[in-house]
Amino acid sequence: MSTKEAKEAKDEDSNSATSTTAATPIPFVTSSLAFQRTQSWSTTSSGEEHRQFEELIPPDNFNMVSNWVYRSSFPKKKNFAFLKKLGLKSILTLILEEYPEQNMKFLEANDIKFFQFEIAGNKEPFCHIPEDKISAALAVILDRRNHPILIHCNKGKHRTGCLIGCLRKLQRWTYTSIFDEYRRFSHPKSRSMDQQFIELFDVSQVWKLVDRNYVPNWDVLGCPW
Repeated sequence: MSTKEAKEAKDEDSNSATSTTAATPIPFVTSSLAFQRTQSWSTTSSGEEHRQFEELIPPDNFNMVSNWVYRSSFPKKKNFAFLKKLGLKSILTLILEEYPEQNMKFLEANDIKFFQFEIAGNKEPFCHIPEDKISAALAVILDRRNHPILIHCNKGKHRTGCLIGCLRKLQRWTYTSIFDEYRRFSHPKSRSMDQQFIELFDVSQVWKLVDRNYVPNWDVLGCPW
């Protein structure tokens, strides 16, 4: 083989190797596997494993409502690491009971404002949701100085569902969409009284409590101004 032919053969082998390398896919590692590997690789000088990452567990029924607004069931201690990642400025609860000490300590440690509107469940014919408290709660949600904000009751179903349903009216959702969302989160037990409350709720009373200078920049929001 001549010197020229040898050089051409070498270049061809080199190009083939480069092509093969580029075509080889990078293996995908799931987050749970990556988490386990990180723990196993990280050790202290004494040989003990050192945990670098906390497991992030959202509360039950957790979901994003709108930009910087979230909903969920009652947050437990195992959910605190997840909530911390959200960078919350506020938590709004609708429970009647006193907020647990461990939750209050979490709020204080992370400089999170706390709003409580004590609302009983809308269980016919004994309890009715007070419109003035729903209006006041909505005014808190419609103040972007309180964002990011988490809204919750005990299970994140009925009371939270009523509040979010009224927010959707302010966002000019159709009743079909509002009730579909309500039933999705309240499953398997939806309450007709809740849906009736949402339908009859007068959103005009909310705007009287809202500071127009701090209304969220949501295109769907039906501001009267």
